[in-house]
Amino acid sequence: MKGLLKVRPTKSTLLALRRQVVSLQHGHDLLERKRELLTRLVHQRLKKYRELRLNVRDALQQTYHWVAIAHMRMGSTQLRQAVIGLKPALTITILPRSSIGIEYPTVSVESAPILPVGLMWTDASFDEARSRMTETAALLAHLGEAETALWRLLTEQRKTQKRVNALKYNVIPRYRATIHHIESILSEEERNTLFQLKVMREQIEAAEGA
Repeated sequence: MKGLLKVRPTKSTLLALRRQVVSLQHGHDLLERKRELLTRLVHQRLKKYRELRLNVRDALQQTYHWVAIAHMRMGSTQLRQAVIGLKPALTITILPRSSIGIEYPTVSVESAPILPVGLMWTDASFDEARSRMTETAALLAHLGEAETALWRLLTEQRKTQKRVNALKYNVIPRYRATIHHIESILSEEERNTLFQLKVMREQIEAAEGA
């Protein structure tokens, strides 16, 4: 019969399959709870991710606005000279973090104070552009963290959903169908045995009566 497990139709096999179905159902229930938890985490992370994207978009617009002003007032040559020797404005630390067995990076950002360049011909827009770029870079780092975590949670959620579906619609039904098939065979064998015993008893009684 199509879809059945290739096992011998014996009582020991039947008992083993019944125990396995209980274990499979328990595994299905655990995976279902994991899937529900992952779905909630995905929705929470998705909300945070969308908020960060909006913040980054606004920050980028403001940053480019001030960079354009600084470029207009100082010129390309003076801007290139002004940034020579500048120290990094951010210190970014990336550490691993785990949630329900899923590892993703955690980003922490520390901003250094904006130090003056010390050039007489620098414009105030240059410092404003530097400040905006620092803030935007920090937001981009947090956006990268949120996007990576969201992607890994989504990937795990899809894998878990596939496993839940496989157990629910394929594995467990095959085990149950096999159990039902073996039960039918054993019941038929039992009826045949009882019929044969009845026939033998009638033959014995007939022989004794003769």
